[in-house]
Formats: sequence, C-alpha cells, structure tokens
Amino acid sequence: MTMTFINLPVRDLTLATEFYRALGFTSDQAELDGDNTVLTVSDSTRLVLHLRSGFEAFTGVAVPDTATSREVIVGLSARSREQVDELVDQAVVAGGEALGPGMANGPMYMRGFRDLDGHQWSFLHLAG
Repeated sequence: MTMTFINLPVRDLTLATEFYRALGFTSDQAELDGDNTVLTVSDSTRLVLHLRSGFEAFTGVAVPDTATSREVIVGLSARSREQVDELVDQAVVAGGEALGPGMANGPMYMRGFRDLDGHQWSFLHLAG
C-alpha cells in the first residue's frame, strides 16, 4: 500500500496538534519529539507537523507567508455532505477560518478552511 505523508510547517506545535486532534486526527505522544509530531489521518495518510525552523532546515528554503501565498491545498474525502460540514465546523470551533459555504458541483460537495497557520484545506464528498 502506498502511504501519503503531508508535511506542514507550524508556529506552535502543541496548538497545531490540538487543532488537528479536534478534527479527529490521532497521534501517539511517543511520536512527539519537540520539533515535529506525526498524526494519523487514515490508514494510509499521515500528517507531519514541523516547527517552522525545522521545516526550513529540512527544505533549505524559507516558509512562505500563508497570508499572501499558498504552498499547497490539502483535500480530504468525507463519507457524506453532512460529514464535510461537520468537519469544517469542527475546524472553525478549534480556531480555523471557514472559507465560505459549501460548494456543490454535480456529484461533488466541498467546503474549505484555513488552519491556525493559514494552510488551506478542503473536505469533499463525491456522491455516487
């Protein structure tokens, strides 16, 4: 099976970890080493949060300013339209920013949000 690892820089590792746990991502405290933590999104997807300084050292470039640019948009599937709305609502309660109402395009329904560090995410459901 192919695994996917989403690596993101964050300002505060503890706050970012709490934010993603509020969305249902899980982590083992043993994985937190002070500079990064690994959260389980699904059986085949992990989210790796890095302190910005460690991310910059790893990549060799400065972390972009998420207020003026997007380095990536992460999209994750959901089981239903209702789950899409629930997950984005949970992100907002945890401190994220909703990016408007849900959008329907044929069989697809999607809503987006920005996390505590301005990274853009979307949850989507494909009917059928």
